[in-house]
Amino acid sequence: MRLAEIESIALNVGLAIFAAYIFFIIYDLAKKSNAGKFGTVVLFFALGLGLAAFLVKSVVVHFIEGA
Repeated sequence: MRLAEIESIALNVGLAIFAAYIFFIIYDLAKKSNAGKFGTVVLFFALGLGLAAFLVKSVVVHFIEGA
């Protein structure tokens, strides 16, 4: 296995762990602030949108560089 392949796998695993950690932080924030169901949905949408934008940017850059 080449170093580039190992780095690619490590990056994907690291991003998945990072995303899971971000969602845990948002859940914990909603739980500690007693946000309720609607407030939790709003928190996940608003704060998760930043993470989604980061992931979408990475995918778009990958497709542009691949073309």
